[in-house]
Amino acid sequence: MSTLRIARPAIALLMGAAVAAQFLTGVPAATADTAPVNVTVNTRAGLAVASDTAVGTNHAIWDSNLGTNETADLLKAAGVKMLRYPGGSYGDIYHWKTHTAPGGYVAPGTDFDTFISGAKRTGAQPIIIANYGTGTAQEAADWVEYANVTKKYGVKYWEIGNENYGNGHYGADWEADDHADKSPAEYARNLVQYADAMKAVDPTIKIGAVLTTPANWPDGIVASGDQATWNDTVLSIAASKIDFVILHWYPPYNNAADVLTKTAHIPDMIYLVRKQIAKHAGARAGDIGIAVTEINSGIAPNTQPGALFAADAYAGLMEQGVFTVDWWNVHNGIGTVSTVAGQTDYGDFGMLSSGACSGDTCEPPLNTPFAPYHALSMISSFARPGDRFVRAATDEPLVAAHAARRPNGDLAVLLINRDPDGEHQVKIDYEGFSPAGEAPTVQTLTNGATSVSTGHSGTATTQTLPPYSLTTLVLHPATATTGAPAAPGQPTASGVTDKTATISWPAAAPGASPVAKYEIHRQNGAITEQLGETSGTSFTVRNLVPGTRYTVNVLARDTAGRVSWASAPLTFTTGTPDKSSCSVRLRDTNDWGNGFVATVDITNTGTAAVDGWTLHYTWPTGWQTVSSGWSANWTQNGTSVTVTSTPDNGKLAPGASTSIGFVGAYSGPNVLPTAFTLNGALCTAQ
Repeated sequence: MSTLRIARPAIALLMGAAVAAQFLTGVPAATADTAPVNVTVNTRAGLAVASDTAVGTNHAIWDSNLGTNETADLLKAAGVKMLRYPGGSYGDIYHWKTHTAPGGYVAPGTDFDTFISGAKRTGAQPIIIANYGTGTAQEAADWVEYANVTKKYGVKYWEIGNENYGNGHYGADWEADDHADKSPAEYARNLVQYADAMKAVDPTIKIGAVLTTPANWPDGIVASGDQATWNDTVLSIAASKIDFVILHWYPPYNNAADVLTKTAHIPDMIYLVRKQIAKHAGARAGDIGIAVTEINSGIAPNTQPGALFAADAYAGLMEQGVFTVDWWNVHNGIGTVSTVAGQTDYGDFGMLSSGACSGDTCEPPLNTPFAPYHALSMISSFARPGDRFVRAATDEPLVAAHAARRPNGDLAVLLINRDPDGEHQVKIDYEGFSPAGEAPTVQTLTNGATSVSTGHSGTATTQTLPPYSLTTLVLHPATATTGAPAAPGQPTASGVTDKTATISWPAAAPGASPVAKYEIHRQNGAITEQLGETSGTSFTVRNLVPGTRYTVNVLARDTAGRVSWASAPLTFTTGTPDKSSCSVRLRDTNDWGNGFVATVDITNTGTAAVDGWTLHYTWPTGWQTVSSGWSANWTQNGTSVTVTSTPDNGKLAPGASTSIGFVGAYSGPNVLPTAFTLNGALCTAQ
């Protein structure tokens, strides 16, 4: 990102999600006779804890208001706890010693010391982009020395470069890069040098590596001369040297309604990144954090769609353990002016007005908050540092829900009405929590509002959501629970097979009574099912479904019947049988970011000949499809894919193999299937 939003390469995208289809085909406005939306909040289904740097934004050195007290005070009021500097793609042309950015504009009063002063006034931690594109490891190390040794600023987080995959290596060229070799391998090799030089000055700093975001260009692409994708290459070389990875997310979209559906991609997006980290980092994978250091709706960024997207995306990413989410940008400048849901949108990627004009149209006065500013303010009050997110879900695609429990026993619920025309009545059910009977504290941001309103309305179980609105409820428990055991420690999985897994966890600290037993609960959306219980701190779960992703929590129950809060979540995926009458290997052999060519190898590993076969698998998501196939008959119904043999390859003697293939398409993270059946028998996946 440089002065204005830089257009990425045009990549055709397919709308595969049923939720998106409902948005795009139109939904009648809700009426008084419409059945209420059912919302489920389950405190037994624990997710990640909100970090103390979760709500962030970007500062840029072309912004002359970067260091003003008014800007800092507005950011503080919104609860911003992370500030990124010196501004997107400018990070790869900026030289901190001279405060220059050759080829770009540097505004007065935006030097590093001024930025730090503003960050301190805001109460936010800085995250700094070290110049990879036109800088050196020594320049970066000198910056660390100045910041943390000379000035004792204590800057903890340092990114190495910005969007360095945009250096022309994959075709598009917006990021400065003076290296003759622009490959991911060269970036990784230099990243190691930067990390070594910078940590030699201050071993306590955290080093971040640039990665591509799943299902967003150029993720999945292997460029000419490379052996693997950007992410696999960078992590294979530098995983031992980094402390976090950097993602940027500007979701591709068709219109404002479409972009609001993209938050459904978040769990799989972060799952795939963690899977990539685990592949290369081994035992230290859990120590490598994920930061989304640029994010924006990309459409209607100043009006209510931008706010709805911001709140939904921040909450969704924080639920998955992302330690900072940084909006692009504080100030950015006027763009294409349009009318969105009756409000003027200035096409400005800033969350505060720049007070600029385009022709006869002028923005509101400088520093007037746009809608996403208010969304970040709501997120800051909804999920505070140390709060643990818990599962929440609805039965209406136009209404989204998030929830977080607080250490004092309170519960906060965020409800998002993405319907531009109709209000929605909601009925809220709680699992593991009994709300008090009084009217809850309610914060609301409605379409066109210039501030967040706070009051008391509705009940803990019934609320009316205005069109295009954000609503946060803060609920007290009906009865204060004292003496309950603490939550068990972080669970781990071992001995994972196709049908079993051993779950272990650190013991919970007892409360007023001894711990009697532990319960293992599986998350299934916002519903949990108990998989077992034990008096010990380890339990082997059986009868699991092969090739399936499981997320579980552990709860402690004491001898008086008091129940702890849920532990942190554990996610693992079961495998397939070690021995079977068949084996299947699916390979992504050529990927272009929203589609791929796959080869599927089928082997008869049994003792009997096969005379005609039917292969079956299920896509993990609703946005994946088979576009065409060869060497077999391919059909898809929903997410279920059925493949039948042809006369040429239907006969497979014991030990014989056949190879078939297809062209797949995806409009979200491409999680490949891992379980296959052949003539009804579960195969070994290779």
